[in-house]
Amino acid sequence: MTPPFKLPLEPTQDKLALRRQLQAERQSLVDRHQRAVHLQEVLRVWLVTRPETSIGAYWPIKGEFDALPALFRWSEADPARRIGLPVVDRETKQLHFHVWYPGCAMEEDAYGIPKPKDTPAFEPQLLLVPCVGFGPGGLRLGYGGGFYDRTLAALQPRPFTAGLGYAHGFIPWLTPEPHDVPLDAVLTEDGVHWMRGDR
Repeated sequence: MTPPFKLPLEPTQDKLALRRQLQAERQSLVDRHQRAVHLQEVLRVWLVTRPETSIGAYWPIKGEFDALPALFRWSEADPARRIGLPVVDRETKQLHFHVWYPGCAMEEDAYGIPKPKDTPAFEPQLLLVPCVGFGPGGLRLGYGGGFYDRTLAALQPRPFTAGLGYAHGFIPWLTPEPHDVPLDAVLTEDGVHWMRGDR
């Protein structure tokens, strides 16, 4: 899919500037709804191939792709399947996942993001991670809080991780930092862009 425009992204290690620029571009995509429809299809087809029965997802903010409709359809096929949304642990700055289903009671977390209220916690076998941007080898550019990196470093066994984002966010020159945990797969409206061979 060819974007209707592209802000000039120059090679830089200024990740704060990159985050701002990519978020502004994502919010301004005139065909974002069409891209979201395509990514829903990519995600639904990809999930058919996956063996996991518990998935951790996220509540979409700032123009992020909303994976919840595809996940709800996935969960309808098997009553054993569970979907979870993150709840931030204020002390460890790690994420814990609590069961979510359409219509469940929600409340805002410390960052103003909706989270399930009083539902059971569980450890996901598959984790869907929102991407502001992404690079070669499963590198992810997030919002800079480090929540997912800290969470993945602590989870044992580590879940399979799939980044979700729009193709405009690909940054070919993105380089890792010591704390970065690469994703096992990256899905965009154009398909699966990366899949680690050993996962």
